[in-house]
Amino acid sequence: MSVVDRPDSVVGSPTRRTLLRGVGGAGLTVAAGGLLAACGDSETESGKSSGPVAGSTVTFGSNYSDPATRTAFAALTDSAAGSTKTKIKINTVDHNSFQQNITSYLQGTPDDLFTWFAGYRMQYFAAQGLAEPIDDVWEKIGGNFNDVAKKLSTGLDGRKYLVPLYNYPWVVFYSKSLFKKNGYTVPTTWDAYMALCKKMKSDGLIPIAFGDKDGWPALGTFDILNMRLNGYDYHVKLLKHEVPWTDQGVYSVFQHWAEMMPYVQSGANGRIWQDAAKALESRKAGMMFQGTNQVAAQFVSDKADLDDLDFFPFPAINPKWGQDFMDAPTDGFMLSKKAKNSSGAKAVLEYIGTGEAEAEYLKTDQWDVGLAQGVNVPTYNAIQKKSAAEIGKCKAVAQFMDRDADPAMATAMISVIQKFIDDPATSGIAALQKSAENQARAIYT
Repeated sequence: MSVVDRPDSVVGSPTRRTLLRGVGGAGLTVAAGGLLAACGDSETESGKSSGPVAGSTVTFGSNYSDPATRTAFAALTDSAAGSTKTKIKINTVDHNSFQQNITSYLQGTPDDLFTWFAGYRMQYFAAQGLAEPIDDVWEKIGGNFNDVAKKLSTGLDGRKYLVPLYNYPWVVFYSKSLFKKNGYTVPTTWDAYMALCKKMKSDGLIPIAFGDKDGWPALGTFDILNMRLNGYDYHVKLLKHEVPWTDQGVYSVFQHWAEMMPYVQSGANGRIWQDAAKALESRKAGMMFQGTNQVAAQFVSDKADLDDLDFFPFPAINPKWGQDFMDAPTDGFMLSKKAKNSSGAKAVLEYIGTGEAEAEYLKTDQWDVGLAQGVNVPTYNAIQKKSAAEIGKCKAVAQFMDRDADPAMATAMISVIQKFIDDPATSGIAALQKSAENQARAIYT
């Protein structure tokens, strides 16, 4: 039985037992410690295991719930178990539920390690005292990462809290064969983009596939419009509430978005992004703006479709900024403050922070790109090679609104943006801005 045959399993051990069968299953009981509450051996007096690493069990809370990502994560943890001689027990929960319940999980009885995100989202839980600093791990792996990766792994107190694994760009996907058949040209400016959308619509296509039922996909559209119009520094300041949401720059974001809306797939608030991707895959839609780890992952089951898939960076709007910035979220792993086997967990993190480990993960993952310097991944496909190149061209990369902003503010903006999607009239933009600003003042003060 492979590690991905069950929602939770032990890597490097012949026995497996169920800890949590996933969200929404019959008879599921949510423990007091939170949805992700993990079982395990009793804690030592100090709450940390300081015994030998070899043969010990390391528990791992994972949001890698989609079949493709779960398979890649299994390959990584199998390799880590073999390298460290530990047994790795995986507790997998669907992605959205993991994020929604992460605070109660970390406050309860968490796993030793957990999958999480770089940047503000990492810093937030580190500042709450829910994650353990891993500077000793970074003393051994620091040479494997550049300064950007190091900064993204550093808490507000200057200590390291995350070992990064990969990142991926948010870009505009399209079918090469469809563009060739219809004589479309990749747009590099806003005017060219709008002209292409108009032509696609006249050709009977959905110009821009879009699904926002889960709320978060539209945050990416706000991010890119804001960075294209106002620049990276403005974007970061806005998400920290150092710029008010009533600012003219925010109005311009919604104004441009309103210009796009006649070409966006209707009914987006009732559609999951996976179904939007199907419209792209079937060539009923001409383009889709989304992360490569979502769209490309949807195409990996059919090599012909994956080979036909291509992307381009979102077109420039303000010549001052061009295409200098994008969202390129970084995912990685953290050590719980309440870890029961801290020594074993750190050994696993030391292995994961190597090019060898990233290469092992990316043998199966055909949509993300590794962060370790000099990582050798002979299995990179065209999408991954291009992703690494385009990220490398950027002068700065953002981590996505729900990672760069206070989580409560990102949630507030989901509601604001979904209201805009339902009624994108420019006459209503000021009211939406005022609502966002009122919520920001309550959250940040």
